[in-house]
Parts: sequence; C-alpha cells; structure tokens
Amino acid sequence: MMDKAIEKSVRVGVAVILIREGKILLGERIGSHGSHTWATPGGHLEFGESVGACAKREVLEETGLEVSDMVELGFTNDVFEAEEKHYITLFVLANSKQGEVQNLEPHKCLSWQWFSLDSLPENLFLSLKNFLASQDVKTRFTV
Repeated sequence: MMDKAIEKSVRVGVAVILIREGKILLGERIGSHGSHTWATPGGHLEFGESVGACAKREVLEETGLEVSDMVELGFTNDVFEAEEKHYITLFVLANSKQGEVQNLEPHKCLSWQWFSLDSLPENLFLSLKNFLASQDVKTRFTV
C-alpha cells in the first residue's frame, strides 16, 4: 500500500488573462474543483507542451478565440484544501483582438463574461484570487 503523501501530486495549470477594451474574460466554473467561482480560460499543461502552446490550445478549446502576443506574468502556489488538490498555476497575458466568445465546454463552464477590472465578481477561483492579490492589475495587464 502506498503512503498517502506519495499518492498526492502537484499539477501544473495555465491561466490565460485576456483583456479587451479594459475588461477581463472570466467563466463561471462548474463540474470540477472551484465550482461556481469565476476563472480565466486555461487548463492543465500537458507533458512536453510549452506554456504558450497550452495557453493557445486551452483558450481555443474553451472559447473559440485565437490568442497572440503572449507574455508570461508569474505563478501561484494553490492548495484546494476541501478537494485535496495542489496546483502551481502559470499566468499568461494574451491578446485576442477579434472574434466572439463561445462557450465550447458547457459541461465545465456555465458562461463567459467580460468584467471591468474595477468590478470583478467576489467569488473568484482560488488561483486567480491569489494572483490578483499579488499584482497591480491596471498596470500589469497591458499587452
């Protein structure tokens, strides 16, 4: 029998901050940890995949938007106590200058919405909440 500490592992996530006309794109998560919190597009980094490739893939899969001009911003170290999950989340800022947002994974996301940086929802996904607490949002989020 394996030791409980050995069974648990840390996953790597990529979160993509898309800003358009001073607003950030957030989706309401469902069906996974952090259900009914608001998060950026993103997902798990796959073996051998670059952070940029993951960011492009996840945004396209989830929203139908194509991204460019990516800048790596930083990371968070997040432990989801209730779910017993631990993530290192890499944050990327990217442009998506055109196209309408589509909800291509309705089993994972209730809806996508653009929010003013001055009026974000209170129930943010843990990694996003931690990242925003460590940043000067208005000066950092320009591509």
